[in-house]
Amino acid sequence: AKCQCKIAPKERKNCGPPGISAAECKKAGCCFNASVTGVPWCFSPKPKKVKKVCPANPQVRVNCGYPGITANECTKKKCCFRAYPAGVPWCFYHRTVEE
Repeated sequence: AKCQCKIAPKERKNCGPPGISAAECKKAGCCFNASVTGVPWCFSPKPKKVKKVCPANPQVRVNCGYPGITANECTKKKCCFRAYPAGVPWCFYHRTVEE
């Protein structure tokens, strides 16, 4: 993602050999920016930001509890709890998504 390549030139960490082309650099999963001299042009991207969310779609819930689990017991397991709709897990795992 473009936002992962917004790194101050002095903070860039080299991600390829000298003379690497922009295409080779990007193919290796790195960022390329040749606008500043004296710093790496091919550099490592920032790590992806992720967060845990409770899935909105009840059909994708993955069970984290057992029938009759209470909201308190579910929360202690660090899982999501929604007592609806019927027929799907009410205590379920978070999903990790990129921000």
